[in-house]
Amino acid sequence: MKEWQNEFRAELQQRIIPFWQNLTDEEFGGYYGLLDFDLKLDKKAVKGCILNSRILWFFSSAAMCLGDDALLKNAEHAYRFMLDHCVDGELGGVYWSVNYDGSICDDTKHTYNQAFAIYALAAYARATGKQEPIDLAWKIFDIIEGKCRDQDGYLEAYTRDFKPASNEKLSENGVMATRTMNTLLHVFEGYSGLYQATKDERLAARLREMLEIFESKIYNPELRRQEVFFDGEYNTLIDLHSYGHDIETAWLLDWGCSLLEDEELNARIIPLLTSLAQNVYEKAYHGAGLYNECERGVDDKKRIWWVQAETVVGFMNAWQRNPEQTHFLKTSQEVWGYIKEKVIDPRPGSEWYWAVQDNGQPDATREIVEPWKCPYHNGRMCIEMIRRLEA
Repeated sequence: MKEWQNEFRAELQQRIIPFWQNLTDEEFGGYYGLLDFDLKLDKKAVKGCILNSRILWFFSSAAMCLGDDALLKNAEHAYRFMLDHCVDGELGGVYWSVNYDGSICDDTKHTYNQAFAIYALAAYARATGKQEPIDLAWKIFDIIEGKCRDQDGYLEAYTRDFKPASNEKLSENGVMATRTMNTLLHVFEGYSGLYQATKDERLAARLREMLEIFESKIYNPELRRQEVFFDGEYNTLIDLHSYGHDIETAWLLDWGCSLLEDEELNARIIPLLTSLAQNVYEKAYHGAGLYNECERGVDDKKRIWWVQAETVVGFMNAWQRNPEQTHFLKTSQEVWGYIKEKVIDPRPGSEWYWAVQDNGQPDATREIVEPWKCPYHNGRMCIEMIRRLEA
C-alpha cells in the first residue's frame, strides 16, 4: 500500500501539478484554456469558468494534501481571476465562460457552474484560513437557493439575470433535460465542501434533502443505477447508464453523507452506493479500464480519462466499506495500471489523454486541455488515494 501511495504522490507532484503550473497566464490572469492533441497552446482560447474553479479547487486541495504552501500561489492566481472576471459583480453568480483577456464570453448562469465555484471557494478557504472566499461562497449559495431551484429540487440553466434558459450545456444524447443527475451530484458536492468548511446547519438540511432526492428519484432500484436526464417531474428521458457518473457518485455521496455523522442516514444510503459500484463492476469493467456509458443497451467502450480516475477512487471506497469484497480493491489497482499504461500521455509537456479507444489507441480528436479537461478528476484521484492509503 505504501508503494502504491508513492505512485500517486509521484503522479501528482511530478506530472499533474507541473503541467497545470505551466499553463499559468501571467499576462491576462487565470490559466490558458486550450492545448490541442498536438500540444499546441492557444493563448487566446476561451477560458471556461468551470475550468478555473476546478483549478482553484485543485491547487488548494493539493496544498493541503502535500503540506506545500507554495501551491497556494497557484490557487491565489485562480482565485483572483475568479473574483476579477468569472463572478458577475452586478447581478451575482458565475458566468459560463470568459475570453482569454477576461471579458465576458458566455454569460449563462448555470447551476452546475455555481456549485463548482462553491466547491472551489470552500477548499481555498480551508487551505488559507481566509474568510473572504467563504463569504463569496455563501452569496453563491443564496443565488442557487433563491434563483436556481423550485420546490422539488434544482434546475439547470439561466440567463445572466436568472431567467430560465435552454439546457444544452448539460444535456446530451439527443434529449433536453429540465433536471439532471449531474447537476444534482455537483450541487451536493459543492455544498458538502462548504459544510466541511463551516458545519453550518443550513447546508446539512440541503444535503439531507438531496440525498432523499437521490434515494427516491434518481436511483433506480430495479436497474441498480442512476437515471441521468429528467423532465420537471423526474421522469427519465432516455435509457442511459452513465458508468462514470455512477462510480463517481458511489464515493462522492458517501463522503458527503458521512460528513453529517448520522448513523441512520448512512445505513440507508451506503448500501445503495455499494449497489451502484457493484453494478458498474458487473456491467462496465472488462479487465482494461472502465467503459464510458451504455445507451439503449449499446456500450460506448471508450475509456474516458475522468471515468478511469473516478473508478480508481470509487472502487477503493467500495472496498474500504466492504473489506471482504476484494474484487473492488483488485479492480481499483488494475484500473490504475491501465491508466499508467494507456491514459497517461508519455510525451514531454503533456498530461493525460482525453480518451482511449477500445483498441488501446488515444483519441487524437480530443484536446489535452479544454473547458472540461482539467486537473479536478485525476488530481483528486491522487489526493484521495494518498489520503486513503495513509494507514
